[in-house]
Amino acid sequence: MTFVVTDNCIKCKYTDCVEVCPVDAFHEGPNFLAIDPDECIDCTLCEPECPANAIFPEDDVPAGQEHFTALNKDLAKAWPVIVTRKEALPDAKEWDGKPDKFKLLER
Repeated sequence: MTFVVTDNCIKCKYTDCVEVCPVDAFHEGPNFLAIDPDECIDCTLCEPECPANAIFPEDDVPAGQEHFTALNKDLAKAWPVIVTRKEALPDAKEWDGKPDKFKLLER
């Protein structure tokens, strides 16, 4: 099993989770993070670190967001690894908790 970054990360992109990842499974895009399922070792360290509660075990991804599992895999192949915490996006607090942000995902 792997962990999956879901909708609420879009336009927030908090990076607290990347520093605790022991295998460098996180990849960074313009306004979203993705977890490489081939690298994730299911250690559970990242999930509680996410201030936006956007990371879930693959089997617990919220209903309607199941497509994020395949999306994480695809984006992780295209985006660079991130291992160091960065500042969240400037308006992250305004976007945290807003639903249906998938159309705002920048690739």
